[in-house]
Amino acid sequence: MTSAPRVALVTGTSSGMGLATAVGLARAGLTVVATMRDTAKSDALQQAAAGAGVDVDVRALDVTDPDQARACVESVLADHGSLDVLVNNAGRGAVATLEQLTDAQLQEQLDVNYLGVARLTRLVLPAMRAAGSGRVVTVTSVGGAVGQPFADAYCAAKFAVEGLMQSLAPVAATFGVTISVVEPGAVASGFVGNVHRPDESLSPQDAYAPLLAAYLERTAGAFANAQTPEQAAEVIVHAATTSEPRFRWQTSAQAGQFVGLSLADLDGSRVSRLTSTWIA
Repeated sequence: MTSAPRVALVTGTSSGMGLATAVGLARAGLTVVATMRDTAKSDALQQAAAGAGVDVDVRALDVTDPDQARACVESVLADHGSLDVLVNNAGRGAVATLEQLTDAQLQEQLDVNYLGVARLTRLVLPAMRAAGSGRVVTVTSVGGAVGQPFADAYCAAKFAVEGLMQSLAPVAATFGVTISVVEPGAVASGFVGNVHRPDESLSPQDAYAPLLAAYLERTAGAFANAQTPEQAAEVIVHAATTSEPRFRWQTSAQAGQFVGLSLADLDGSRVSRLTSTWIA
């Protein structure tokens, strides 16, 4: 008698890494529940799944909505009988320094990139703990290890979720649940076009304009040489399925070098020197 396929819930699957991850997990033999805020935007995912010869179960989920999150997890468990893998992929960026950020913008970054992740993870843990197995993979960013100019709110939220997951990992492991984070660098996707921009009413724009222009020029160069969503998704799928899991993964050699710079930088000077050149 063969066992039923493992069931994976993936957030933020309408495009980019989330779309490629959902298809990749389905190709690896998992039953995939692919969620997005607006299922009217599922055409690209459905076409990619059909092209790969796999099926995905598309459902609506706004990770910032507690009631919808709970209902989604409960329905997956009811319909599929288990929930073995959670991939927290939904996220949004913001480009602004602190003086240019409203409290509402700071809160939105926390809601999407941190609290939504915490909420979904908390909801899936009881079933995983009861089963004595499970895997939670959270897509963070190199910005979850390295603070960057004009990414104040985004990096803060990503730092927070990495701290949450690193703290949770040893506790979850005692119940057979593996916690991992995946840190992409620049990925060619619609993510950049969806970031929040500075609120021009909040600060003297002339003071920040040349710094922001230099940062955006440098960022444009980085994304011109970005890896594809499919390349990044290969690492996410591997982190979710490997028999040798670990806590931290990067999606490219460049991302690994960048994160390693920060993790080995005990006094913070190496990162400060590097990122200062981005706005010179």
